Amino acid sequence: MPNFGAHMSITGGLEKAVERIMQVNGTALQIFSKNQRQWKSKPLEQKQIDAFLEACAVWGDHPIAVHDSYLINLGSPKEDGVEKSVAAFAHELERAEQLNIPYVVMHPGAHLGSNVDEALERVAKNLDRALLESRTERVMVLLENTAGQGTTLGRSFAELAAIIQYSDNADRIGVCIDTCHAYAAGYDIATEEGYKATFDEFETTVGMDRLKFMHVNDSKGGLGSHLDRHDHIGQGLLGEETFARLVNDPRFIDLPMVLETPKGEDLSEDIKNLEVLHRLIIA
Repeated sequence: MPNFGAHMSITGGLEKAVERIMQVNGTALQIFSKNQRQWKSKPLEQKQIDAFLEACAVWGDHPIAVHDSYLINLGSPKEDGVEKSVAAFAHELERAEQLNIPYVVMHPGAHLGSNVDEALERVAKNLDRALLESRTERVMVLLENTAGQGTTLGRSFAELAAIIQYSDNADRIGVCIDTCHAYAAGYDIATEEGYKATFDEFETTVGMDRLKFMHVNDSKGGLGSHLDRHDHIGQGLLGEETFARLVNDPRFIDLPMVLETPKGEDLSEDIKNLEVLHRLIIA
C-alpha cells in the first residue's frame, strides 16, 4: 500500500508538523523547513533538531520530504538572483540533512524569457553548485514537474530529464510527480489511455527508478490549461478514477503520496481526502 500523507505546517515548531500528520493518521509527510517566503533564516538549533527527531521517532519510520522555498530560481539568467538562489538552496539541503530528511523537493525554476535549453543547463549547474556548497552527502534532490505557467521550467518529463543529464550529480537527483501539474501541463492522466501513455513516457524519458515522491492533487484547471490550482481528491477534473488508477498501480505500491490541498486548522479536509484515497484501494 502506498504511504498516504500531506504537506503540514511547521507553525509552532518543526515537531508540530509531525504531530499534525499523526492527527490525520498519515504515513508520509512534506514540510517547509523554514519560512518559505523569506530568503534567509536562522540556523537550526540543536533543541529544534532534537524535538523534530523525537517526534519522528514517536510517529514511526515514515517517508518525509522538505519542499524548498518558492523564491528560489536556479534557472534565472540574472546573476544576482542566481547567487541568492544557490545560497538559499544549499541552505535547504543543509537543514534537511540536519533533520535526517532524505529528500528536498524543488521546482526547477523559470527561464524568464531566456533560451529554454540554456536555462535547463543553468538549473543543473547551479544545482551542482548548491550540492557542493551545502557539504551534504545523503540528501536527494527531487525535481517536481510544473503546470507550465509563464516561463516556468519542468512542464515536461523531457525537461526534467535534461536537467538530470546536464548535472554532474545525477545519482543525487530524483523526481516528484504532481498530478495536478501533470494534467495542467497537458498529460491526460484522467483517461485510461492517457494515463498509460503518460507513465510510459516517464519510464522511457526519466526512468521509474527516479520517482521517489508524488503530490496527489486534483485539478481545478483543464487539460493543458497551465493553471496550477489544486482541488480535493475527486472534486476536480481528474476525478476519483484517476486516483484509483494511481493507488492501485503496482509500480507505486511503496511510493509516498502527499496531499497539497486547501485545509483549515482542524485538518478535516486532509482527513476526508486521505479517507478517499484509502477507500479507492482494491483489496
